[in-house]
Amino acid sequence: MTHDSVPLKGHHHVELWVGNAKQAAYFYRKALGFSQIAFSGLETGNREYASYVLQQGNMHLILSTPYQSTHPMNDHLRDHGDGVKDIAFEVDDADAIFKEVVARGATPDLKPHTLSDENGTIRKASIKMYGDTTHTFISRNDYKGPFLPGFREEIIKEKSVGLHTIDHMVANVEDGKMDEWVAFYKKVLGFNLLLTFSDDQISTEYTALMSKVMQNGTGKIKFPINEPAKSKRKSQIEEYLDYYGPGIQHIAMETDDIVETISKLRANGVEFLDVPHTYYDMLTERVGAIEEDLEDIRRLNILVDRDDDGYLLQLFTQPIEDRPTLFIEIIQRKGCQGFGLGNFKALFESIERVQAERGNL
Repeated sequence: MTHDSVPLKGHHHVELWVGNAKQAAYFYRKALGFSQIAFSGLETGNREYASYVLQQGNMHLILSTPYQSTHPMNDHLRDHGDGVKDIAFEVDDADAIFKEVVARGATPDLKPHTLSDENGTIRKASIKMYGDTTHTFISRNDYKGPFLPGFREEIIKEKSVGLHTIDHMVANVEDGKMDEWVAFYKKVLGFNLLLTFSDDQISTEYTALMSKVMQNGTGKIKFPINEPAKSKRKSQIEEYLDYYGPGIQHIAMETDDIVETISKLRANGVEFLDVPHTYYDMLTERVGAIEEDLEDIRRLNILVDRDDDGYLLQLFTQPIEDRPTLFIEIIQRKGCQGFGLGNFKALFESIERVQAERGNL
C-alpha cells in the first residue's frame, strides 16, 4: 500500500435498508431484472433481520429489513425511508485498509472482524461516511460460499434486462459540504478528482447545483458528489436532503444495449422521467451521428451526449419509493467517459416538473 493509494478491487455489493425486504426484492426482480442468489433470516439462524441478495451481471445488491421494532435499523428507516445504507468494496486485506484509512482520518463504524461458516472465512470492517452511509471493506480470502457467511443459497432466476455493472453512484450532501467530502475521498481513500461541474453548467431558470466527480486509481469506482447551489426555488438536491438527508441519490447501472434494456424495463412497469419532444429536434446537430435508430431513441425518451472520446446514452427512473429520494440511472457508453453534461438542462427541467407536482419546487 502506497501513501497515496488505497487499493480497492471493485464493488462487492450495495446494501439497502428497506421497510419490507421481501416485497422490495420482488420489485427488483420483476421490474429491474435481478435474480435472487442468497438469503439470510430466521430460517438461517439470523434472528435480527432478513436479507435478500440479488444479482444481475457483476452487480450484487442486499435488501435488508429488521424483524423487531427495537432494532437499530428502524431508526434509519424512520429518518430516511428506503435507501442505500452501505457500499462495500472488495479488497485484498481488510485489516490493512481499515488501519490505513483510519490513520488518514476516517471514523470507524465496525472494526475488523471475522465472519465464518462451513464455506470458509472473510474479514470485514467499515467506516462512516456522509449522513448514515458507510463504506465497508471485505477480504474474502478463499471463501467458497454462495455470497458471505450467514447466507444460504436460495436461487430465484429472473430474465435479465441487460444491466451488468455499477457505472457510478451519486452522493448528495449539504450546502457547503461538497468540497469537504471531495477532500475526504482524496486524502482518506486515495481517489482523484475527475470532473467539476459548476452551478452555471448545472442549472435551469429556477434551480442549480454543483458537482465534483471522484474516482479511485483504477477508474472502476466513481462517486459524483452534489451539493445545492443558490437558486430561485428548491433544487432537486434540497428536496432529496429534506426527505433523506445526506446519502446516495442514485445508482447508475450500465448496459450494452440501452434500447433493449429500456424497452424491457418499460414493459416491466418501470417509470422514467419524461423528456420534452423538442429535445430531439436538434439531437443530430448537437451530438452527431449515432449507431442507434433515432426513432427508438425518441420513442423511449433516451438522452444522448457526446465528448471527445465518443457518446453516451442515458435515462433516469422516477424515484423507486414513495419518498422522492433514490432512483436508478440506465447508461450505455460508446467511448464517452462523461456524465451527460449536455443533458443536464433537459433532465433537470423534467425533474422540476415532477417536483412541482409534488408541491416541492
